[in-house]
Amino acid sequence: MAASAAWSLTACSPDAVSFKSTDITGAEFGKGLRLTDHLGQARTLADFQGKIVVVFFGFTQCPDVCPTSMTTMAEVKRLLGERGQLLQVLFITVDPERDTLPLLKDYMAAFDPGFLALRPEPAEIKAVADSFKVYYKKVDGQTPTSYTMDHSAGKYIFDTAGRARLFSNYGTEAAVIAADIETLIKSR
Repeated sequence: MAASAAWSLTACSPDAVSFKSTDITGAEFGKGLRLTDHLGQARTLADFQGKIVVVFFGFTQCPDVCPTSMTTMAEVKRLLGERGQLLQVLFITVDPERDTLPLLKDYMAAFDPGFLALRPEPAEIKAVADSFKVYYKKVDGQTPTSYTMDHSAGKYIFDTAGRARLFSNYGTEAAVIAADIETLIKSR
């Protein structure tokens, strides 16, 4: 009788939401984030309530990971069709010394005019990276300006209420990310 009662209760409950990306619901990433975007406007995550926000850390002189990730996010937006209006991609530079606001503006325009780049001041980058538990490290080059940046390459996906919900690894296909975002949109 108890087994029958338990089955009848679960039969009436909605299906659990499942994702292909790593579910990080309950994590507290990016709290207190306040950075200037490439248009010179101060931004917080709260500015994007009602949208799915994808946060990616990178730098404009990255030869492969960053442009690949940003191209993937442009494809995600295209795959979402009209629902792409609900997507806000935020690119946070880990190289504020070289990534000026005009350079970040041009970089975003190469992928999608609606994407925003955020630039911490050099003294702020550690706190911002720590708030997302992101790794970054300057790697010296042959000249003082030819250095590169090692950095974490995943994407943090926030739901329309501003809660961290998913972590998508570098290399995840656009269709998989788009499907996870569709699931978040439907479950709001």
